[in-house]
Amino acid sequence: MDVLMPQLGETVAEGKITQWFKSAGDAIKPGDNLFEIETDKVSMEVPSTTAGVLAEIRVPAGEVAPVGAVVAVIADGAAASAAPAAETPSKPAPSSAAPAARSAPVAAPIAAAPIKLDPFFEVRTPQRNYGPARLAGGRSATPLARRLAAEGGIDLAAISPSGPHGRIVARDVEAAARAAPKAAPGVALATGPSAEEVKAIYRDVPFQEVPLDGMRRIIATRLVQAKQTIPHFYLTADVEIGRLITLREEANAAAPKDGDGKVAFKLSLNDLIIKAWAAALQRVPAANAVWAQDRILRFQHCDIGVAVAIEGGLIAPVIRRAEMKALSVISNEMKELAARARARKLTPDEYQGGSSAISNLGMYGVREFSAVINPPQATMLAVGAARRQAVETEDGGVAFASVLAVTLSCDHRVVDGALGAELLAAFKSFIERPVTMLV
Repeated sequence: MDVLMPQLGETVAEGKITQWFKSAGDAIKPGDNLFEIETDKVSMEVPSTTAGVLAEIRVPAGEVAPVGAVVAVIADGAAASAAPAAETPSKPAPSSAAPAARSAPVAAPIAAAPIKLDPFFEVRTPQRNYGPARLAGGRSATPLARRLAAEGGIDLAAISPSGPHGRIVARDVEAAARAAPKAAPGVALATGPSAEEVKAIYRDVPFQEVPLDGMRRIIATRLVQAKQTIPHFYLTADVEIGRLITLREEANAAAPKDGDGKVAFKLSLNDLIIKAWAAALQRVPAANAVWAQDRILRFQHCDIGVAVAIEGGLIAPVIRRAEMKALSVISNEMKELAARARARKLTPDEYQGGSSAISNLGMYGVREFSAVINPPQATMLAVGAARRQAVETEDGGVAFASVLAVTLSCDHRVVDGALGAELLAAFKSFIERPVTMLV
């Protein structure tokens, strides 16, 4: 049986084997950990799904292999059990017995029933979704045609079908790719100078070359894709957080303690911001949506991604159905997800998806910034640092208030200016009157 490099996410194209737990010749049982892999997002152990003997390791530790590549081979258990017997010293058999031994039937494997995997060790390999089989106009496309179109950046709606019953087939996509206008020679310069050209500029300056790992490569690819394909616009507002700070202090002071004096939760401002953002998206449901090429997907619940800085990059674990969760639940869940994110132990379902996201750089003293939207999401909220600012009171006097700047990045294909402003106003309302998001 071939052991393949699993796909741990739709955007993961390769994985690095960091260590092998078994050596060639070792007996394998279902559920035994074979090797550990590291992708741009996570690091996790891959178990065996069958019994036998590890006959061959094709990708050693430290090497990178593409998704679907054969990294090892597990031999049948019956064949493996015959090998030690052949190696055991014994008295030579008469030559006349040799043909009989060769013709003896091989015993069938004992376990004929399918093996039930332990769900805690099971590795799923999801198929990437290249869009629906039936297009918005009523025409349909084969799976291969949809994949080729997605990989080549070709609009299926603009292709003339030649398949049975008006179906778009692979040859139609290939013909459209050949007919597409080629980029002018100067267009390639938009990607910037080559590595050798950049190094030549700094040839007289000492420097150290740092090769890109998988995470940094994926971040670079996705952010370039986002800025090139998403029509961003930005909305900024100042939000007073005095009442929010008071609510946080009172909630933390009232947090129950266990027998050892450990508190059940400790809220951060970020926990309250997550809850307020989910409540705002519930109030403005048209903005709780993502872009899906020929349609917009609007969601009933608010799954909020929260950017977490980790060594070599960042990742955004998702708080599912944040609008329905208590602040204490959000706080504890976020702490756990952030800890496992920094250890690269998140599973794909914990960081993929999400209807919107939050990036908070306030703890670094950043007053204000604009975040890049993570496709296919259509919004992202950038949160700056709190500051003390003079404001006019209702009686015409002057007082100081705690204020922070938030900037909403919007995909104009999904969220228009007025809708984005309505969403930001809803968030401001929940932050400045935080009790309203608790009822």
